[in-house]
Amino acid sequence: MKGLILSGGKGTRLYPLTYTRAKQLIPVANKPVLVRVIESIRDAGVEEIGVVIGQTGPEIREALGAGERWGVHLTYIEQPNPLGLAHAVKTARDFLGDERFVMFLGDNVIQGGIGRLISDFADNDWNCQIVLKEVDNPSAFGVVKLAEDGQIEKLVEKPADPPSNLALVGIYMFDHHIHEAVDNIKPSARGELEITDAIQWLVENHYRVFPYVHPGWWIDTGKPTDMLEANALVLEEQTPRISSSAFVENSTIDRRVIVEKGARIINSTIHGPSIIGEHTLIENSYIGPYTSIYHHVIVQNCEIERSIILENSVIRDLETRLHGSLLGRNVTVQHKDEKPRTLTLNLGDHSSLWLI
Repeated sequence: MKGLILSGGKGTRLYPLTYTRAKQLIPVANKPVLVRVIESIRDAGVEEIGVVIGQTGPEIREALGAGERWGVHLTYIEQPNPLGLAHAVKTARDFLGDERFVMFLGDNVIQGGIGRLISDFADNDWNCQIVLKEVDNPSAFGVVKLAEDGQIEKLVEKPADPPSNLALVGIYMFDHHIHEAVDNIKPSARGELEITDAIQWLVENHYRVFPYVHPGWWIDTGKPTDMLEANALVLEEQTPRISSSAFVENSTIDRRVIVEKGARIINSTIHGPSIIGEHTLIENSYIGPYTSIYHHVIVQNCEIERSIILENSVIRDLETRLHGSLLGRNVTVQHKDEKPRTLTLNLGDHSSLWLI
């Protein structure tokens, strides 16, 4: 069995962060979402993985390499234009051959992994297995209507009037018949080859498509609020630890905190679940729950909670607690004492700023 990860999206809903970084490489609990997907597929026993890439391909290649760090072999598949999930399957045809495969969207985070799903699919003669989740806003997703016997009756992509609240969560298992399905569908009104149409073709042509309703949490990390929620959920599941090479002085660190190697915690309070990255300095500060601070960050004289701070950023001398924030790489945020007390800003496109 092979794996196929789709990582070609532009991540427009995460601007301005994704102007300079692939959305799949933004970390959740200090680990890029795409790495979490790779590990989930590997832990299910699949080591041969294709990664479909687009305009952010060079950055993804540089970050992941050949995959040896995670015990997998990665093959990169270029999709020149994001023309739909079924188009991505079509693009990956040579890599997939006639083998069964699991397809996983590279910006999804799911509780519990996919080991059981892979084993169920391997042990049955299903042609396709799709993972579903009850959601509050089904019109934003591909939606499935189940018949009274629990089998799939209909799939619709982002319907204005959803037939159910069961959304496709971005994890699919297919056998080789999916290629026949993709060859027999036409682009949708938005000009894409929809995976929902391909699965619907399988259903209508009497192939065995098995639905699985996921009982745990699932997050599509497409928006900043989604990233923060995924970060919080993943932090809840982490095993606390303090690296032996970390330096802690005159500080309080509760039992739900991870402190990575080389970090320094001085005159500070850290409440978990939270994580402090490698060679990061936290001094005279409070770090509250659901906060991930990445590597080589400096935080001095600040209060931060429920936030994600990326690498090489500096946050100093803030008079207000930073809450619900997502800060990119190499960001500097600090209080200005000297006069005149003006507000000086350099913000990227689509930035959001709240002042009090």
